[in-house]
Parts: sequence; C-alpha cells; structure tokens
Amino acid sequence: GATLRPCHVEELGVAGNIVRHIADRGARARTTEPSAAGQCPKWTLIFDLSAVDPAELPSRARLELRFAAEEAAAAETAGGWELSVAQAAEEVGAGPVLLRQAVVSLGTPVRAELLGATWAHNASVPRSLRLVLALRPRDTGTCGRLAEASLLLVTLDPRLCHPFARPRREAEPSVGGGHGGSCRARRLYVSFREVGWHRWVIAPRGFLANYCQGQCSLPATLPGPGGPPALNHAVLRALMPSAAPGPAGLPCCVPARLSPISVLFFDNSDNVVLRHYEDMVVDECGCR
Repeated sequence: GATLRPCHVEELGVAGNIVRHIADRGARARTTEPSAAGQCPKWTLIFDLSAVDPAELPSRARLELRFAAEEAAAAETAGGWELSVAQAAEEVGAGPVLLRQAVVSLGTPVRAELLGATWAHNASVPRSLRLVLALRPRDTGTCGRLAEASLLLVTLDPRLCHPFARPRREAEPSVGGGHGGSCRARRLYVSFREVGWHRWVIAPRGFLANYCQGQCSLPATLPGPGGPPALNHAVLRALMPSAAPGPAGLPCCVPARLSPISVLFFDNSDNVVLRHYEDMVVDECGCR
C-alpha cells in the first residue's frame, strides 16, 4: 500500500511538518502603488511571519492570488498577462524584481513559488515579508483587480521529527502474533479520516502515534542500551512472581517518553489555527 514518509507533506510533495496559511495583513487597507498613464496598478502585500520559529526550515512558500471574478471574466485576453513580484522598498515604491511568470487566466487562482526567489532554501524565514505585485497584459487588454492574497508556508522543524517517524504501517504485530516479546514501542498510524476528523483538520492527514506492548518479566524489564532507566519498583515486581506468586502480577509496559505534533485545523469560527499538542507520539516504552 501507500506509505507515509516522516516529516513530509504528502499533499504538496515537500518535506515539512508545519503548514501555515497566512493572509495578507494589508488586505483591508491595501496600498495601490501609483502607475503611469496606460499602465496597470501595483499592489503592496504584507505578510506577518513572526510566529515562525527560527529553527524551522522552509520547504514551500507559495503566493496565492485571486482576482475579482466579474473583472477577471471581462479581462480575458489571448496573450495573457505577466506577473512580476518585487521586494517592497524601505520607502514608497518597489525594489528589485524577484520573479516574473506568465499568467494564462485570471479566472482561477494564480500561484507563484517564492522560495529561492524571496529567500534561500536553507535560510531562516524572515520576520515579515513585504511584496509589490504588478500584472500587465501581454497584448492590449484590461487590468485585473486583486481581490485576495495569501501565503502558503510549509516548514520543517527538525525537533518534531523523531526516531519512530517511519513509513506508514498498520499496528505492528508482536513477536509470535500475541502479546509476546519484550516491552517496546510498536508502530501505529492514526488516520484523521478514519476517526472522522478530516472535515476540520487541514494537515497532517494523520500521524504515527505508536503504542507500547510486550512482556515485563526479567530480563525484559531491565533497560537496554540507550533505553529508559528501569524503576526499582518495576524490577522488584518482576522478581516477585518467581519468589512469592501473588495477585500483584508483572509490571506494565507503558510510555516512557512522548513527543508532540503540530496540527493545522479550522476552529468553530472557520479560522485557520495551528496548534502544538504535547505527548501525542510514543517514542520509548518502559516497564512500570
């Protein structure tokens, strides 16, 4: 079957574990740069990126533009348009042009990839981003009117990638097909679609939650190299059945270390929210 790669956004085909949809902060009072007679206007966009942690590495920064529907239908031209994106200058006006690309139609969202043009692939995300857009018809045609602008930003936070983030599998069977084998973490993929959360969770589609299973009798109760330290209580409980059988039983195989995940979702007001949830992924197990 299909596999789920760790720290990878399947829908976009890029590495990453945090997805943000950032609206143009200047949309309500968008600045239209002065244009010479006979030329189409320019627009200034402002994106607040202060919530991005410096440790996050960008893997996709896609500008998404929508133009007014009624004007887009009337502005169709055989030659199409040329979209140019420039860095906003410190003062009024545009700085150097970062990219140019052809636009065939304004009736569908126009997308432009900024990563590599606005900042390097291995560079930290800036605290804010100010851009100046220009859309010019290649032949004689009507100027479009920008209705909405947003930035789709995908980043990879290495701290959220963990040893058990491996290709998707169903719950891993225990040794011998039952509950045998020593206590350890088993892989378990949780699909948000299968639990009915896909209607409001945007990303990821699921995650490797993992679970603990295995025997806690000696010597399995003792920690292996690099494993979590065994509790004296667990060691003594493992010794008791052979020395004095009773109702206490063996120690239990439980999570010893967990890590968080980030989830992008719609809240009750249809706002896009990114939230960090602690203790969602079992990384290590131990006998307690």
